[in-house]
Amino acid sequence: MTRLTLVRKPGCHLCDDARSVIDRVLPEFPDVEIGELSILDDPELMEKYVEEIPVVLIDDRVHTIWRVDADRLRTALAAAG
Repeated sequence: MTRLTLVRKPGCHLCDDARSVIDRVLPEFPDVEIGELSILDDPELMEKYVEEIPVVLIDDRVHTIWRVDADRLRTALAAAG
């Protein structure tokens, strides 16, 4: 099973935009498991991504930073699955 993780921070408009794109794309990939992590809850994530959120990870590897492109995400999820 492919895992997609959105690393975000509350109140981040780019994070909200990323989640909207993910929500539009994921119904096409029912076998993808999704999770969210907040950099406010994890000091390691804070240090690593504080200037780069949102971050989308696919199977724990960085797929994209800042802006999520729906077509690029579809392509990556299709290749991962």
